[in-house]
Amino acid sequence: MAIEEKIKKLVELREKARLGGGEKRIDSQHSKGKMTARERVDYFLDEDSFEEFDMFVTHRSHNFGLEKQVFLSDGVITGHGTVDGRVVYVFAQDFTVFGGSLSETYAQKICKVMDQAMKVGAPIIGLNDSGGARIQEGVTSLAGYADIFQRNIMASGVIPQLSAILGPCAGGAVYSPALTDFILMQDKTSYMFVTGPKVVKTVTGEDITTEDLGGAVTHASKSGVSHFVSETEEEGLMMLRKLLSYMPQNNLEDPPITECHDPSDRREDALNLIIPENPNKPYDVKDVIEMLVDNGEFLETQRQYARNIVTAFAKFNGMPVGIVANQPNFLAGVLDINSSRKAARFVRFCDAFNIPLVTLVDVPGFLPGSMQEYGGIITHGAKLLFAYGEATVPKVTITLRKSYGGAHDVMSSKQLRGDINYAWPTAEIAVMGAQGAIEVLYLREIKAIEKEEDKIKFIDEKIKEYNEKFANPYNAASYGYIDDVIEPRNTRFRIIRALQTLATKKDTNPPKKHGNIPL
Repeated sequence: MAIEEKIKKLVELREKARLGGGEKRIDSQHSKGKMTARERVDYFLDEDSFEEFDMFVTHRSHNFGLEKQVFLSDGVITGHGTVDGRVVYVFAQDFTVFGGSLSETYAQKICKVMDQAMKVGAPIIGLNDSGGARIQEGVTSLAGYADIFQRNIMASGVIPQLSAILGPCAGGAVYSPALTDFILMQDKTSYMFVTGPKVVKTVTGEDITTEDLGGAVTHASKSGVSHFVSETEEEGLMMLRKLLSYMPQNNLEDPPITECHDPSDRREDALNLIIPENPNKPYDVKDVIEMLVDNGEFLETQRQYARNIVTAFAKFNGMPVGIVANQPNFLAGVLDINSSRKAARFVRFCDAFNIPLVTLVDVPGFLPGSMQEYGGIITHGAKLLFAYGEATVPKVTITLRKSYGGAHDVMSSKQLRGDINYAWPTAEIAVMGAQGAIEVLYLREIKAIEKEEDKIKFIDEKIKEYNEKFANPYNAASYGYIDDVIEPRNTRFRIIRALQTLATKKDTNPPKKHGNIPL
């Protein structure tokens, strides 16, 4: 065969591979408002940067007549490219080939790019759209999933791992995304569950739709499985690119610093007035974040889940940080099971990838009640405590208003190796609020007062006395637990200066295989 014919054959095979399951199935994919796997990769990566691996791989199965249906690439597109000029590895499941179902060779393709990503020290992004295991291949398909899971586990904390769910993801297939750092789901198109509605109906008798059981909104608001929800694939893929801009390539690098035109000494006079006079009145902590960060821009994670705490990526003078902030606008900003879990995982991600932590505190305590206690608030609250205490990245904490009880300790306190702890003049740092404290401290005296008006007068006097002592940051500052009391409008500048000072910080944990976080 002449060289021209060999080249012609190569070109023809490439064209055939790019068609996946064929024009008819591509049209079907488009009719559902979905891109093909190759279109997703091209849209996600920088233009003309994609280098594909294993285009000519095919399955090896001869069960159930599968040998008569052979497609080049075998249902998954793999390779590497760049996002904003930085190398990333990617795999995109191709629903046009056997419904994107996973075979032995398909799994090997994914494992190959994951191994390469680890060697190179670059993020791995999975674009999921699959019917699950290829039933015709039996246990080899299941083994393929386990091979991928093992690599997810080894890569955890070494390279960033992102998952986009752009179609079905069910059964064992859900556990690879669950092992990654962040999951994005597309509204109305994607779903995730371990067992589907039909099995649920058979086993439990419960009637439930696919959307209610495992849709994007369900996982964004109820389970917390999904960190981001997009309206369209294009929006979702751009969101992943944005997310990567806050992260280093791997755990041995620092996150990328970008040029910033927002003055570091910008003063925000509105911050001096944002805390209400009434300590029980809420305000939106996102307004505080917006005024502090570069250009008012931040990327919130799990926005619809555990809304009493805000976790977000932002930049200060071009430096990426992770922000954890109690949200007085929802459940008064208390810590509960879900908010503790949400914040703990975020803190651990930031610590794993050298992203400094900025914590904004306004927490009245832990949510009381039997439901919380039965649900294990003790263990779940300890997760956040553990995460902050374990973290060695720079930690800057600003107490805005309330910081009561055990929740004070948990929220990146000085004793959990908080590096720089500031407070606004509006800060209240104490074991508990004035009303509760007085009822405990003066229980006998209050009971001894017969007249109701005298009782109220006595309680009011003692509350005033207690507030003068504790409803301010100066008692904590007198012990050195607060490094400085700062004017709210100067907060941006003080955070930036703190981060610059801490850039060379070195903190270590004792040598050990790993800690035993209260899971």
